[in-house]
Amino acid sequence: MTVNRYLRLIAGFFVMLSVVLSQLHSPAWLYFTAFVGLNLFQSAFTNWCPMMTILKKIGVREG
Repeated sequence: MTVNRYLRLIAGFFVMLSVVLSQLHSPAWLYFTAFVGLNLFQSAFTNWCPMMTILKKIGVREG
């Protein structure tokens, strides 16, 4: 898989996980959902995402 596919996979997993945790544990987990969404939003304008940097450093291919 490529960096972009991993990024979508990880972001989707984090959003779903935080929604489940907000229902089972604490509504404060929705702040994590907002954090993921804001990172995706800012990356659309800046073309920089912290998770993409991490994925590239661990050797995931770009594509």
